[in-house]
Amino acid sequence: MERVPILKIGDMLLVSIQVDMSDQTAVQLQEDLAERIVATGCHGVIIDITALDIVDSFVGRMLSTIASISKVLDAETVVVGMRPAVAITLVELGLSLNGIRTALNVERGMELIAAAHADEDEFAFDDEPDAETTASS
Repeated sequence: MERVPILKIGDMLLVSIQVDMSDQTAVQLQEDLAERIVATGCHGVIIDITALDIVDSFVGRMLSTIASISKVLDAETVVVGMRPAVAITLVELGLSLNGIRTALNVERGMELIAAAHADEDEFAFDDEPDAETTASS
């Protein structure tokens, strides 16, 4: 069985799908990715599907499932490298890929994840009381 490589780049994991996705490969990828998210504490997952000529309903569901698993583990998912024919096929199949952001390339995907993580950090800091406010109370 082939395994899909998962590379750590900064605070993100890059998954480059270069093989045809069988049921076993998809399940193994889901398990491997969940373990790597927990082990590294990464907040972003980029799934590069540039090499895929065809995305059927199985691969669409697999991408949605991976995004859901990642979200539960506090990681944003961005799918990159989607070809126009793949986008058309997904729309024709009625697969909306809920919970998955898309970008044209890896660089843009990394920017989306960095921006989302910066927004989360800003929100977390806004929830904490200011030192001056606390001292003057």
